Amino acid sequence: MNVMEFFQLSAGKWLSQRTTHHLAFKRSEGGESEIAVEALSVDDPRILEICKLHDIDPSLAVGGAQVQWMGTMAWDRSSEENHEGSTVFVLVPDEDNPRNGRLLREVGYAEIVPVIGRYAMDDEDGLVLITEYETMSSKEHFWFASPDVRIRSGTVKRFGGFSTASFCTETRIREEAQSDRPDSQPVAVADSRAFSSNFGW
Repeated sequence: MNVMEFFQLSAGKWLSQRTTHHLAFKRSEGGESEIAVEALSVDDPRILEICKLHDIDPSLAVGGAQVQWMGTMAWDRSSEENHEGSTVFVLVPDEDNPRNGRLLREVGYAEIVPVIGRYAMDDEDGLVLITEYETMSSKEHFWFASPDVRIRSGTVKRFGGFSTASFCTETRIREEAQSDRPDSQPVAVADSRAFSSNFGW
């Protein structure tokens, strides 16, 4: 599997159930997100826009994705403290090894600024994402247990020493199942805390 095939397999709507471990406090927090992933072809105007933002030749990209999310965390203090948003990112493989490359984002997940991270496909077709920010770094690992079940683990490290670790189980939402929900609404994809932590899509 190449990296674009991984994102094409991820396209659709997902329910993400996660546990975030706040290591400094020795406490864990539960949460839930609804996620929507749209795979984008290399000629999509959104791909061209992100390449321009980072001054990268669009011909080097192989595609990307738009991710939207809507989530809640157990420690939210009010019903208005929702974790929702949207971002677009672009995949730019390394010339000598297309299973590794750059991940261009209009906004990061751990810090809300344009950022370039790194991706790598592992030997079992899992996806590893690494991003270095000015004040922290994040690493996340995605893999498929089956076509309709995706697993994600991640860590965020702050330069002051504080860090979190998260584990998510994500199950695909079929259209017929979504329409049966009494509160059925269009869904979206992961946030800086909804992916608690890190990459969030």
